[in-house]
Amino acid sequence: MFFSTVAVTLSLFGAAVSQFVSPPTNLTTTIGYADFRVRYKQVPPGICEQRADLKSYAGYVDVSPDTHIFFWFFETRNGDPTKAPLTSWINGGPGSSSMIGLFQEQGPCRVDSSGHLLNNPYAWTEASNMIFIDQPAQVGFSYSIPVPGYISPNDGSVIVLPNGICPGDNITQGTCGTYSDPNVTDTPTTTSAAAPAFWATLQGFMGAFPQYSRETFHFSTESYGGHYGPVFNEYIESQNAKAIPGAHNISLETVLIGNGWYNPLIQYQAYYNFTVYPGNTYDYAPYNDTIATEVYNNLYGTGNCVDQLNECASTGSNVVCSAADNYCADNVESIYDEVLNRDEYDIRELEPDPFPPEFYVAYLNTPIVQSAIGAFQNYTEYSAAVGDAFNTTGDDGREDGTVADMLELLEQDITVMMYTGDADYNCNWLGGEVVSNEVGQPGFNCSGYTNISTSDGIVHGQVKQSGAFSFEVPFYQPEIALAIFERAIAGLDIATGLVNVTSGYRTVGPPTSDYREGNDTVQFEVVNTNTTYNTTTNEPNPPSEKGRLAKRRGEQSHYGKVLKPVKPMSRA
Repeated sequence: MFFSTVAVTLSLFGAAVSQFVSPPTNLTTTIGYADFRVRYKQVPPGICEQRADLKSYAGYVDVSPDTHIFFWFFETRNGDPTKAPLTSWINGGPGSSSMIGLFQEQGPCRVDSSGHLLNNPYAWTEASNMIFIDQPAQVGFSYSIPVPGYISPNDGSVIVLPNGICPGDNITQGTCGTYSDPNVTDTPTTTSAAAPAFWATLQGFMGAFPQYSRETFHFSTESYGGHYGPVFNEYIESQNAKAIPGAHNISLETVLIGNGWYNPLIQYQAYYNFTVYPGNTYDYAPYNDTIATEVYNNLYGTGNCVDQLNECASTGSNVVCSAADNYCADNVESIYDEVLNRDEYDIRELEPDPFPPEFYVAYLNTPIVQSAIGAFQNYTEYSAAVGDAFNTTGDDGREDGTVADMLELLEQDITVMMYTGDADYNCNWLGGEVVSNEVGQPGFNCSGYTNISTSDGIVHGQVKQSGAFSFEVPFYQPEIALAIFERAIAGLDIATGLVNVTSGYRTVGPPTSDYREGNDTVQFEVVNTNTTYNTTTNEPNPPSEKGRLAKRRGEQSHYGKVLKPVKPMSRA
């Protein structure tokens, strides 16, 4: 049976959101596969999942003395959890916490403005066991070296307190607490360098919980996960090939990437495509001719974005790639923010955008919740230190084999699904569509777009699929997000969920998506903070209506509205 709210109401708002965290002493310690130590505890019902008959575990895999990766696991709601599929979820950034995915997207619960928990009937635990992983170290609840500090109100970075004494709320804004030492040498600087810790986390978890470890495994991510997904999973396959003593063979079956950031050369150009030509599905042209010309010149002018990205690709220089990515982010992507003040993840909404709500951040920074999950530090949605570390190498501005890795996964009979919400500007669907054609899956370019159908009879999106490779454009609905997930991990076609996919399967339809949303749902006034979202109308509910507090989105969610980093380039 589901309950609408948790039995204990937590008073979250109007109080300090952080406090110094005492290291938990009641964690169970065991050794997972490949000799990685795991420390964990069973999470009581009502902290997130509200069904008392389902188990949830949270804890850490100790990858190295200064690398402790946090995980939160949930049993499936349907069927025997010891026989159910296992799916991991990671958010992007780099530096974004996977608690975003848990509390704002496909996890079992939501948090409302009063601190009440709400059940999410479209949680992916309806179809699979789920493990949410904060990575790399210093992201979310994952930590390197815990130190006393506070969050800078200017850029969201951690400011260390050498004497451990909080200087006062007028400076710290109530964020004094325990955080990771923001040393960029204690976290990876590239996608490739982050892959081993993710593999180690899976090894530790699967060894500590063999009852949930399958012969097959499903991987899901979004946004900067367009880098993480292909590279991490190709690393997993390479580790399997080594037959490492004591390690578990992780037989990858499915890779799902939402609104991925794969190839910066393609996707920086797609910012022009999305806002100017051919435009977005909402028929909203936000730029006048002067701004459109500026964006075009900043892309294609001599020595500008495209030239710099090509130089990055040819030289591989950290300095060149970092400068290229900074230029493109500041002079192409960020014009949208400077001119429009619209949400990069939802072109329909002005900033500050209340969707999806941020109330869960305060919830995770309450002592009762932190104790329940065995947290060693306070929670932040975004790690500025991790973002800075990746920026030193210009990782965001590199392609570095992400597209080729997807084809290699397909050649190993692994299902790869790219899905992209049509309202997202940051990693928009037009760029994703070009990338999908670049992958080179046999027969894909000869396939066509067809509508995705569900039991409600509403067209929620369109899909183009060849064999085990698909590219979908969902249109902001919770039912379809769960449906395409269920179909992908079951090896069924995305359009109907009725056909077992084979190498000869192809969708039939036009070569490009012809769906148009229209601009009726585009907002031209800032929406009130406590407004709820209607997933049927795709608009804010009237103030008097008690609607759902969170929208399930086909595209990625925000990495944070309160403590955004200075550069608006984070791919959540």
